[in-house]
Amino acid sequence: MTTTTETADVVIIGGGVMGCSIACNLALTANDHGLRRIVLLERDTLGSGSTGRSSGAIRMHYSTAVNAELAWRSLHIFRNFGDIIGGDCGYIETGYLVFAGADDLDTFRSNIATQQSVGVITDIIGAAAAAGLAPGFAVEDAAAIAYEPYSGHADASGTAYAYATRARAEGVSIRLQTPAMEIETSADSSRVVAVQSVDGARIETGIAVVATGPWSGRFLESHGIEVPVVATRHEVLHFRRPLDLVPYHPGGADISNRIYFRPEGQELTLVGNGNHSDVVDDPEVFAQRASPAFIQDVWQRLAHRIPPIADAELAAGYAGLYTNTPDSHPIMDRINGVDGLYLCTGFSGHGFKLSPMVGVLMAELIGRGQATTMDISPLRFSRFAEGNLNNAGYGFDVLA
Repeated sequence: MTTTTETADVVIIGGGVMGCSIACNLALTANDHGLRRIVLLERDTLGSGSTGRSSGAIRMHYSTAVNAELAWRSLHIFRNFGDIIGGDCGYIETGYLVFAGADDLDTFRSNIATQQSVGVITDIIGAAAAAGLAPGFAVEDAAAIAYEPYSGHADASGTAYAYATRARAEGVSIRLQTPAMEIETSADSSRVVAVQSVDGARIETGIAVVATGPWSGRFLESHGIEVPVVATRHEVLHFRRPLDLVPYHPGGADISNRIYFRPEGQELTLVGNGNHSDVVDDPEVFAQRASPAFIQDVWQRLAHRIPPIADAELAAGYAGLYTNTPDSHPIMDRINGVDGLYLCTGFSGHGFKLSPMVGVLMAELIGRGQATTMDISPLRFSRFAEGNLNNAGYGFDVLA
């Protein structure tokens, strides 16, 4: 194979929604930092990893201020996507209900206060109000219910493509079917000097950004860097609900029942459980269909909250991958000891809904030396070695 050499200011590895958002935001702020030659390498097609199997839910209910603020700031971008980025992210505002049981009540109230402290529009509402928002739902057994009026869902793959389209328009070179094989460092391993791709290209660069989702741990391990992430399999179902009994409903999460759900189109209800226990050793090989055990279990759980679903028709089921950290919070940081190496991974099932602000903040970190729009120090890589982990709150990691 003939080796070719070129130069770039930044090489981003990974063409999911994170990599595309970072590339776009770096390009849009090039006048501030001067990093204009940006290359994105994607092993397959855009969004072909976790992004393409995201549930697409957008909500603010988290246990920590950093995740809640990331989601809240991202919501502003989703709601104004055409004006800020261009293209269509597919955002649909449905509102979002969160049901809490008695055992979680104190944590629930504390989390609502945390969310409100960073600007999130959310409040605890009564059962009658919840029933009015969600006809056909069983609400009386909930100890408390919160409502986010501006939350909803969007198209994860469409969002990635929209970011990529704008990035290309701003001069970013996006190369598909082009896996990164190696990040070269200097003789003393202290700084990035190049990225090698499978097509024989050697891209000389001082900055490499790893945003490869479930592949990130294995990729960096091959470079002698241990990142505490594991790939886990999550499953999602679509039910064709009885429209005479449940004509519409907002998105939502049922904490005690360990499920989340949202409407899909005019007739379907999407549901998942955010389970992080099904570890996948090889992201290339995992069962991509929903299992019979999952279907039976989650169907029963959803029917507890939406009784008419008991007689619904199962329309579809599939599985995708999360990339989980020990505290279910992402890593957004430079790698100390290797100048120019940045990591953006470990979103633990939260990634898509945070992706607009992740791109903004990573562009600030890379271009200015630090994120300035908000404090992302709780997401630093060193927190694992420090033993300073974020509190996941409920033990329901998808709401960490």
